[in-house]
Amino acid sequence: MTRSGRPAAGFVPLIQAGARSAAPAICPHSSSDMASLFSHVHPALESGNRAVATPTVPRTRAWQRAVRRTLTAASALPLAALLLQPVPLQAADTAGTEQSAAQAAAQTGPITVTDVLGRQVTLKAPARRVILTQARHLPVMALLTPDPVSLLAGWSDEFKTSFSREYQTYLQRFPGIAKVPLVGRHTADSFSVEQALALRPDLIVLTARFAGGTDRQSVEESLMMKRFAAAGIPVLVVDFFVKPLENTVPSLKALGQAIGQPQRTAEFIDFYESHMKAVTDRLADLPAKDRPPVFVHAHAGSTDCCNSPGQGTFNEMISYAGGHNIGADVLKTPTGKLGFEYINSRNPQVYVATGTGSGKRTGQGLTIGTGITEADARSSLQRVIDSNRLSALAAIRNGNAHGIWHAFNDSPLHVVFIEALAGWIHPDRFDERMAMKTLDEVNRRFLTVPLDGTYLVDLKKP
Repeated sequence: MTRSGRPAAGFVPLIQAGARSAAPAICPHSSSDMASLFSHVHPALESGNRAVATPTVPRTRAWQRAVRRTLTAASALPLAALLLQPVPLQAADTAGTEQSAAQAAAQTGPITVTDVLGRQVTLKAPARRVILTQARHLPVMALLTPDPVSLLAGWSDEFKTSFSREYQTYLQRFPGIAKVPLVGRHTADSFSVEQALALRPDLIVLTARFAGGTDRQSVEESLMMKRFAAAGIPVLVVDFFVKPLENTVPSLKALGQAIGQPQRTAEFIDFYESHMKAVTDRLADLPAKDRPPVFVHAHAGSTDCCNSPGQGTFNEMISYAGGHNIGADVLKTPTGKLGFEYINSRNPQVYVATGTGSGKRTGQGLTIGTGITEADARSSLQRVIDSNRLSALAAIRNGNAHGIWHAFNDSPLHVVFIEALAGWIHPDRFDERMAMKTLDEVNRRFLTVPLDGTYLVDLKKP
C-alpha cells in the first residue's frame, strides 16, 4: 500500500494552446515582430528565464508609426495573446501556491484568533516568522499553506531526527529548510526562550503541556508565557494530541487564520469533517457489545514490551472507530506500558503496531512510512510480533494484525488512522481501501510534499 507523489514539474506555455492562432488576422505584423516591438516599449518582458534583448531598429518616424499601428491593433487583443513565449513551472502546484500567496497578501491589518484554551491572540498582520516549538507540527502547517518552510523563523530538531525520512523529502522540495535555526529539541526543558526571542518571531506555536500547564490559567501563569508576553510576541496554543477529536478543528482554524490562509484552511476542515462524519454515520447503530478489544502497540519494538495509549490520544480514535482500547482500562495517563500477561489475558481481537521508520532504534521497531516498501514494512511487522512474543494472540492468529505510521497521531491526519482502524475493526461496515483513498486525496489536494511510501500494512497479504 504505497503512495506516490505528484507528477514532476513540466515546461508549459503561459497561455492555452488554442489561444495562439487569433492574432495575425487583425494585426499586420507577425507575432515575433509584435513581441520584439512590445519588448522595446517594456524591456522587462522575459521569455522563460531570459530577458528579451532590446531591438536595434533605428527610431525613424516610419518606425514610430509602425510601433503605433502595432500597439493600436494589439490593444484589441487579450493581453495573453501577446505573451506567446513558454515559461517553466517549478512544480505542478504552482497555481495553488500563487493563489495561497495572494490570499495571504490580501490580508492587511491586525488579526485576532481564538486558540484551544479560549485565549484571544492578536497579530499585527499574518505571521511570516513562525517558531514551532515542536517541529512535528510542520506537516500540519503544510496542509494549510503550500510553502510552510518560508514561514519558519525557528523550530525544534525533532523533524530532522524522529522524522528524518520526511525531512529529506522536504529538503528536496524546500532546500532552505536546512538553514532554519534550532531553538531546542522537542521538549520544554531544552527550549531556549532567549534564542527564540533573538529570532524576532511574529508568532510562537506550542501546546499547553509544552508551556507547562494544562488549562488556560496554568498556561498563562507559566514563566515561558510571561516572558513572551513581556516581549510582545503572540503565542498560539494548539492541540492535536491530548484531546484530538475536540481540539483539532479549533487548532486548525486558529493556525490557518494566523498565517493568512483562512480559505485553504476552511477547505481542509470541510474535507476532514466530512470524512469523520462518514465514520460516525456508519457506526451510529453499533451496539456496545460489538466493540471488540483492540491493542495499539505504540512505537512497537523500539522499546520494551509494550507501549500503549491510555487516556486521550489514540484512545479517542479507537473508540471513534468502534473499538475498545485495552490500555484505557489500566492506564490513567495518555501513554504507558502494558505487561505481557495483561495483554494475553485481554486477548485483543485487533492488533495494530505503530512506528515512524526513523530514529535511533529504527532497526528494532516497525519500519514504515516515507520511502519504505510494502514488503519491508510487512517483514518488520512480523519481526516485531515475534520478538515481543505476541504470536499467540487471537488477533495475530486470525490475521487481524496491522502496522500504521505513528505520525498520523498528533496531526489532523488522524482521520486516516481512524478510517484504517474502522476498516480493521468492522470490515463488514467499511471499505478496507477507504483510508488509502483518503490519503491519496490528501496528497492530491493539500500537500506540496506528498506522503510517498507505505503508511498502512497488513501482516497477511490481501
